Amino acid sequence: MSRVAKNPIVLPAGVEVTLGLNEVSVKGPLGTMKQVLCHEVLVTQEGQELLCKATNESAKAVAMSGTIRALIANNVLGVSKGFERKLSLVGVGYRAQASGDTLNLSLGFSHPVAYKVPDGVAVSTPTQTEVVLKSSSKQQVGQVAAEIRAFRRPEPYKGKGVRYAEEVVKLKETKKK
Repeated sequence: MSRVAKNPIVLPAGVEVTLGLNEVSVKGPLGTMKQVLCHEVLVTQEGQELLCKATNESAKAVAMSGTIRALIANNVLGVSKGFERKLSLVGVGYRAQASGDTLNLSLGFSHPVAYKVPDGVAVSTPTQTEVVLKSSSKQQVGQVAAEIRAFRRPEPYKGKGVRYAEEVVKLKETKKK
């Protein structure tokens, strides 16, 4: 059996779970999220805990039980606390400004970059060189952060570009004469 699926999901106060035939709905203070289940995984609720078990001992069923458990745990954490991703802009003249659902970026191009943030993700810019993304979906906040980073990845010689706040860019040594 999957070692991940053996751990129960503890439901915090204020989070409600509804088990359907082939989906689990999680409702909390930050919204509602649904997770479609694989037919080889059985999810049961015992008090304030959720358990994921494989219906048979095939390799796919065992693997999917751990995957479904991790996805439901992320949904529970998302509707109770939410997820946050920070980006920093490194470079002379690189700035960001959030206005409504649009993020305006100046990244050294001849034109400004306007990125429309999808619904469900909140964007803020505490300073001109910091971007903070918040959402109840871990997948969605990570995807938006990756799309913003893709506009100007950190280059390896000076480190200029858009990087994750905790990212360390290893700089290359320049060519010597």
